[in-house]
Parts: sequence; C-alpha cells; structure tokens
Amino acid sequence: MKQVKKVAFLTAGGLAPCLSSSIGFLIDEYNRVAPKVEMIGYINGYMGLLKGDSIKVTPEVRKNALVLTKHGGSPIGNSRVKLTNVKDCVKRGLVKEGEDPLKVAADQLVKDGVDVLHTIGGDDTNTTAADLAEYLAKNNYPLIVVGLPKTIDNDVYPIKQSLGAWTAAEEGAKFFMNVVKENSANPRALTIHEVMGRNCGWLTYMTAECYRKMLSRTQFLPEFKLTRERQEVHAVYVPEAVVDFEEEAKRLRAVMDKNDSVNIFVSEGAGVSDIIKEMKARGEEVPVDAFGHPRLDKVNVGQYIGKRFGELLGAEKVQVFKSGYFARAAAPNRKDLKLIESCAKKAVECALSGVSGVIGQDENKRGELRACEFPRIKGGKPFNIHKAGFKSMLAEIGQPFPRKKRASSK
Repeated sequence: MKQVKKVAFLTAGGLAPCLSSSIGFLIDEYNRVAPKVEMIGYINGYMGLLKGDSIKVTPEVRKNALVLTKHGGSPIGNSRVKLTNVKDCVKRGLVKEGEDPLKVAADQLVKDGVDVLHTIGGDDTNTTAADLAEYLAKNNYPLIVVGLPKTIDNDVYPIKQSLGAWTAAEEGAKFFMNVVKENSANPRALTIHEVMGRNCGWLTYMTAECYRKMLSRTQFLPEFKLTRERQEVHAVYVPEAVVDFEEEAKRLRAVMDKNDSVNIFVSEGAGVSDIIKEMKARGEEVPVDAFGHPRLDKVNVGQYIGKRFGELLGAEKVQVFKSGYFARAAAPNRKDLKLIESCAKKAVECALSGVSGVIGQDENKRGELRACEFPRIKGGKPFNIHKAGFKSMLAEIGQPFPRKKRASSK
C-alpha cells in the first residue's frame, strides 16, 4: 500500500444515529495520527461519487470535527444508489447509457486522487462498497475501501452490534412514552407502535425493552386510573415469528376489556410476505426501491395490523404511530458514541495499513474489533427469538411464545 495522501467519506442508505458522529471521529483520528492527509466528503453518498460532487474538509472543520458527534443525520447527505443497478443509475442520470457505474465511480476516485474511501452505511451500502472494492482489485486500481456498519436494524452479518442501533431503540422508547397517552383520549383504544426493521425484529424487541424499563422508573396513581397496565406493552410482533391472529385476538380482547386499551409493538417487516400476497391477489402493484426491496411505506404493516385487530378487539379508536424517523435521526447516546469512536479509530488504523473491510465486532472471532472481509458482509441477519430477554418479556406481558417463521424457500 502506497502512502495515504487523500481519503474520502460517503454516507448512504437511510439515516442512523451514527453518521455525523462517524465522520467526526474519523476526521479527528486522522488529525491525530496522520495530520497531513487530505480529506473530502462525497455529497449524497454514491450519487455524489458518480457525479464527482464533493466537499473539502477545511482547517476549520478539522479543528471542530467533534462538533459532528453531537448531531444526528449526515452533514454530507445520503442517497439510495446501487452501483450494480445500471438501469437505475442510467434512469437517474448518474451515468450514460452503456457506461458501467462501477468504472465511473472508480475513475472518479482516481481523478480525485483518493487513496482510501470510507463508506458509512448498512448492508446495502457496504455490499455496494464490496462490489466497488472487488472491481478496484480486479482492475488494479490503487485504492482501498473501509466501511463502517450503520443500521438501526442491527442485522448485518457478521457484525455483532451495528452503530446507532442502541440509540434508535432508546429514542423509540422515548417516543412511545408520549404517544401512549393518546389511549386516554378514547375508550377501547388500540395503539400500534410500528418500529423499523425490514427483516429483523431486534429493534422492535429492544425498543420495547427500553420502554418497559422506563415504565419501571415511572410513578403511577392507580387510585385515579393512572396505571402501568394501561401503558404496558401487550404484544410484540417481529418478522421472525408467526402471528396467530385468532388466538391473539382472544387474548388481547380480554386485555382490552380489562384495561380499556391495548398497546402493540410491531416491526415494519412483520408479516410483509403475507400482506404482499393479499395485495397482489387484489391486483395491486408492490413498488420496490433501487435495491429490489418492497417499499414498506406502501405495504404498511402497522395499518394492516391495526385494521385487523381493531375489528377483532372491538376497538373504538385505532391509532398507528411510527417512531422510525424520530429515532433514526437522533444524535447517538453515550453507549453508541463509545462504540462509534472505537470503530472509527480502527477504521483509520486499517486504512493506513492498507486493509479493506467493514469495521465491527466480528461474531465469528469472539467479538474482535476488526476489518471484516467484504465477501462476508450481508444483511438480513435474523433476530434470535429464543433470546432469554425476549422470552422473559413475552412471559411477563402474557404473550404466548410464538411459532418461528419458516425460512424462505427461495
């Protein structure tokens, strides 16, 4: 590996409480160990890379880099662009007909004099980074790619803990502490809390866990109908388990009759395949994003669950609240800041040593913080519903342990 003279950053995919902080810690670490390295950020992720649209890390930004650790969002912007989806890149005007986006990106990096590219994103961002790293290696481009794992779903193989996920759970719990009070606006209120998580129920479980801990620290006044029971989590549904609507309706109807309210936490990806089947049977088209994923805002699991249970429970009012955008745009909490900083330092160490990969605690190497090889990076890691904490939670709220969803036959 030649001497690193210039590095570039890009953030991509959805937001998470780590993007701004990751850039702040990366800049600060380069200032500390390699102060002569020039730095730029590509605007709006891979879109900016393809367009050659970047911003310089100025002396003033270097001096105040840690200010970025106090903010959510991304100071350089995100987009959802997949370099191997040529048709989408052409359609969006990012490359010309007949051009290979991977080559366009690689040539832009060379043109900009970049030696190291830091990608900060989830499984889609880092699998795209893997495609780019493979292309660079095969075509003898003198560049390396070092990624950081951002996803509030916490579902990237083989990363033990994704950056920002702890914060998202905590923020989602804070969100529900307020909106749960809406159940006092109507009798027989059904409140659905839809939590982000396309394929993985980790965030839904952890948000419910954080929320219930907050309830444990809350003082109630039962004599005046201010009870924990009305604000409790009464059901938790995740993509990895099957929901028996008929049996659950019987249980939850009894809860509604007793407490005059029912609160359900559900992952945005729970039951998606069944809902899509129903939509297609009705002749409805299910739009997909650039990565081929069904657009969950069109599937709308929360509304589906609310409508079905609303009828079965005899609810007078059904409300669906989504905490995702509130949670994912937050600044990281202390626990995440510590993890982000350690990953950023390791990322700089690997970059200066010429080691590519995605930085994280490698589950297959006893949680060692290292550059996990790109071919091993993929999304869709399921939440383990047999986790002791999840089983204990269900037992405490009176929800029968669910049947595990069968693996896809695809």
